[in-house]
Amino acid sequence: MTAVDLQHGSATDVGHVRAVNEDSFLTAPPVFVVADGMGGHAGGDVASAMVVEEFAKLGDALLEPRVAARTVLAALERCRDRLREYAEGQGHRGASIHAGTTAVVAMLVRDEDGPRWLLANLGDSRVYGLGPGGLDQVSVDHSVVQELVDAGQITAEQAQHHPERHVITRALSAADVPEPDFFLVPLDAAHRLLLCTDGINAMIDDVDIERILRRCPDPGQAAAELVQAALDAGGRDNATAVVVDVVGLAENDDDSHRAASDETNQGALP
Repeated sequence: MTAVDLQHGSATDVGHVRAVNEDSFLTAPPVFVVADGMGGHAGGDVASAMVVEEFAKLGDALLEPRVAARTVLAALERCRDRLREYAEGQGHRGASIHAGTTAVVAMLVRDEDGPRWLLANLGDSRVYGLGPGGLDQVSVDHSVVQELVDAGQITAEQAQHHPERHVITRALSAADVPEPDFFLVPLDAAHRLLLCTDGINAMIDDVDIERILRRCPDPGQAAAELVQAALDAGGRDNATAVVVDVVGLAENDDDSHRAASDETNQGALP
């Protein structure tokens, strides 16, 4: 298997409006996670922390893609069970607790053609990949405005100011674990990954995100500057960024491998 070295950096801030930072993140190679809790005092910060705690238990073994996808699903199911227990402990019946969380996950996996990124998302936190072709939003938002954009009813620009832009259609909660989307991406197509909450991309556009990612060679500095840019733009939400660089990768993925891997998205792996 091709030797891969990963370098990473992270930053988070409560922002200028919120009283509590409900974001959580994990940098534990080969696993990286960002979660954006929802529910305020009902426990959004608890929900996102549970996601990080469960994924921190996975260890450092490189799994095959399908095994890794099933591992992601199992971790999310454990989070759901813990949220149910938390709800009952807070005096809520069953799944009546309002807390929930988004989750984006990046795992380095051992594919037959070499190491790849297995990416998963649930909600409107995002995974971007920076590669030879520029910045690519790999994940697809699970949100009302994304559905409107997909249906051709509004433009991407209109979505940024739509009154329902914060309404998401999938999230982890005590009630359920909706199916996440999975993406299998060659490392040379995304030599730098960005995992972020919408407190980043809702405040600064993709052009500025790419500019910062290209300007800052150190992943820690890149993450910090992304968060600072979000704060400078108003900081209306918690802002969290995790940047991961692939270092020392041999160029051994051809276009046919990339095309094949692109077909494994949208939950096809499990």
